[in-house]
Amino acid sequence: MTQTTADSPARRQRAQIKERTLRTDQWWRYPLITFIIFTAFLVYATWAIFDTSYFVSPYHAPFASPCLATSCPPESRLFGFAPFGDWYTLPPGLLILGLPAGFRFTCYYYRKAYYRGFWLSPPACGVNEPHSKYTGESRFPLILQNVHRYFFYAAIVVGLVLAIDAVKALIGNPTGLGTWILIVNAVLINLYTLSCHSCRHITAGRLNHFSKHPVRYKAWGFVSKLNAKHQELALISMFSVMGADLYVRLVAKGIINFPFA
Repeated sequence: MTQTTADSPARRQRAQIKERTLRTDQWWRYPLITFIIFTAFLVYATWAIFDTSYFVSPYHAPFASPCLATSCPPESRLFGFAPFGDWYTLPPGLLILGLPAGFRFTCYYYRKAYYRGFWLSPPACGVNEPHSKYTGESRFPLILQNVHRYFFYAAIVVGLVLAIDAVKALIGNPTGLGTWILIVNAVLINLYTLSCHSCRHITAGRLNHFSKHPVRYKAWGFVSKLNAKHQELALISMFSVMGADLYVRLVAKGIINFPFA
């Protein structure tokens, strides 16, 4: 019996498989559905950025909150704060949408999803990718994905702003359907943010002795439970923020005008 060593040609050469994959299931469904859903979300977000019907008291569309320009309606400003003066004439959503977008774009779950759905890198487990070489996230531009932990801090602020918007809606119209849509969305957005891997690491990821830090250990346990549902929360919160944003804009346009809207 011939024994191969670590340096032998037999060890260095990969198995030659002509077929792209040996899988017989419908592996292509996940990347295809991902591509369709994410494309629809990007198309809607692009439209929402340039749509001007983002506020109708007491509702504020999430894609345009907080409104930081003096061109915004006074009620839509966060505590009346408007650091961008009259010189800023572009849509207010452009000022802040990069923060939650950056958080999602660099999110571990979303990276896996759009790597498969858009770049086919790889399209599925056990399926050969069409690229000739693979460098992972070790080179530019994908090495910039490491800024995810910093987008997490920005996402915390955005989540708090959406929670404030929900409270304002509750005070202004406690029986309105839009109020409860904004409340549900704020809860889901904040749960998704807290379920982030970076949040789990920041909470207690670098501790060597949990027994010496009981409060952080309990927080870590809570975040770990959320982290197990990170994928589900990422998708559900994406639909909730898009639905809440669309609802507010339809009310602002007068398309939705039924009682208790």
